[in-house]
Amino acid sequence: MIVVSDTTPLIALMKASQLELLQKLFGKILIPQAVYQELTSNEAFQEEAAAIRNCPFLEVVSISDGRVVDILRRATGLDLGESEAIIYAESSSADVLLIDERKGRQVAISMGLPVMGSIGVLSEAHASGLLTAEAFRIAIEKMQDAGIRLSERLIQSVLDGLQSETE
Repeated sequence: MIVVSDTTPLIALMKASQLELLQKLFGKILIPQAVYQELTSNEAFQEEAAAIRNCPFLEVVSISDGRVVDILRRATGLDLGESEAIIYAESSSADVLLIDERKGRQVAISMGLPVMGSIGVLSEAHASGLLTAEAFRIAIEKMQDAGIRLSERLIQSVLDGLQSETE
């Protein structure tokens, strides 16, 4: 399975102490060089950067044609990491692109790419028996406490589904 990730899902899952779910669900996760730079270059987040550098299931990949990335950035206004993730997912025929930002998701979907966000990863982990309903709720709370912006409507919909499972 080919899984490519943008920056935000990795940050969100790390903040929720659930980054390892990616390996359990998908095995290896491919991240473009720009995503790796975004994750490791901020001096204020050295602990998180070290976790990314030492993560055995993240593989940094290069984009072969930077011109295509530049065209996508100029046409859409997406940042470099999002653009590289979308281009790499498209060129590698990825099975899924992990991306949270609305605009990036819309661009990826318009290109026919299958997308999943942080909440989708948690939902998939729950459905696979890797995450209890309570651990799911705690992960969401940790993300929100860390300042990760999540769709309240999506969260409520998923939590309502978890609630109906436990009844």
